[in-house]
Amino acid sequence: MPKALCLTGLVFSALVFLIFLLDLVFGLIGSDLAPLMSASLPMDVIFMLAAGGLGYIAWTTYKEQR
Repeated sequence: MPKALCLTGLVFSALVFLIFLLDLVFGLIGSDLAPLMSASLPMDVIFMLAAGGLGYIAWTTYKEQR
């Protein structure tokens, strides 16, 4: 079960990172395709950092379980 939770954390962090990266990129180029309509630049950056932190923690925990 712990391995499944680690992998779930990795998938979730990748999805969150991708959503906010797309929002940041599309917001900077002025496109209407931004998933969150480019609400806030600092919000995009903070959530990308948080997703990266979650991904790092999930990956290191997964490696320890093997």
